[in-house]
Amino acid sequence: MKTQVAIIGGGPSGLLLAQLLHRHNIESVVLERKTKDYVLSRIRAGVLEQGLVKLMEEAGCADRLHSEGYEHDGTLLSYGDEMFRIDFTEHTGTPVIVYGQTEVTRDLYAAREKAGGLIEFNVDDVVIHGADSDAPYVTYRVDGEDRRLDCDFIAGCDGFHGVSRQTIPLDVRREYEKVYPFGWLGILSETPPVNHELIYANSPRGFALCSMRNENLSRYYIQCSLSDKPEDWTDEAFWQELKRRIPADQAARLVTGPSIEKSIAPLRSFVTEPMRWGRLFLCGDAAHIVPPTGAKGLNTAASDVHYLYHGLTDYYARGSTEGIDRYSEKALARVWKAERFSWWFSSMMHRYPDQSEFDLKMQVADLEFLRSNKAAQKAMAENYVGLPY
Repeated sequence: MKTQVAIIGGGPSGLLLAQLLHRHNIESVVLERKTKDYVLSRIRAGVLEQGLVKLMEEAGCADRLHSEGYEHDGTLLSYGDEMFRIDFTEHTGTPVIVYGQTEVTRDLYAAREKAGGLIEFNVDDVVIHGADSDAPYVTYRVDGEDRRLDCDFIAGCDGFHGVSRQTIPLDVRREYEKVYPFGWLGILSETPPVNHELIYANSPRGFALCSMRNENLSRYYIQCSLSDKPEDWTDEAFWQELKRRIPADQAARLVTGPSIEKSIAPLRSFVTEPMRWGRLFLCGDAAHIVPPTGAKGLNTAASDVHYLYHGLTDYYARGSTEGIDRYSEKALARVWKAERFSWWFSSMMHRYPDQSEFDLKMQVADLEFLRSNKAAQKAMAENYVGLPY
């Protein structure tokens, strides 16, 4: 086969890029190593910046997002039994939208199928060839059959463990990483949210987050040891621990129930530079990972898509290479700011094994400064709702 853009990875960033390119009559083929059902079974964050919402609108995929998503004008932060609110609309004029990443992906699959766009599922042995040449191509296997896809450009949207980043030679790429000494144990339950806004909790027992998908589907997290396994935690033990970490009045309102999904995610900050090598471009988790504290993973992937999509459309419409030539520079400038915010927010809200009494006092001072200072609240709100592209 031959196409204009080969997209490796059928998650939300790859699908969003494909749909945006389709709207400009640019052909693409999406290669996904799993099945569609598997991709849709992955439970991920659901806080969307307005930049991502606008990209979904531009892709023609925002109808359900607008009818079923929830606008959040602020968020709640607690430490001990103290709690205060950061008002997004007061400080930025902009809310965030709570709408599950699974639903974003579902909408993008529906659009891709309606457009007749090609997605190859269950692909194995993906190899990128000639990325630093004028004639790149991708080889892979489907059902034991070898295939080749010739293209003009390759978008690596295949995540942290994908082949795209590994294709860039070690003497070209540089990687930066911070691994956090804890994980998040998360459960999904068919219960009403404890609060209509998200609660980020710093407690002596560790971090907790109260989130939601809709009015009858809640997502809760607690900081846990990296050695823990989901089966180590019964539902009852999880609920008891969550109640200990959030303010007493919120714990009294918490509606518990059986979990329908339970998993543990390690936390890391990671960036690779550059995000372009020849005609290969990295997007999303293939190039960077953020701890989920700031809800920046999917949103930062969306900003990558924004820069790459505009670069490619300028190339095909006007023959201009400026957008693709500056892709890595522009994407990384925003990525590092999102990394900083996620690192700062994580540092303020979690308990670390090596924290001293001084460190703990600094966390409280940071929270109390944020609580009392409008300028600090504005800075946090601007980062949380999303910096401009």
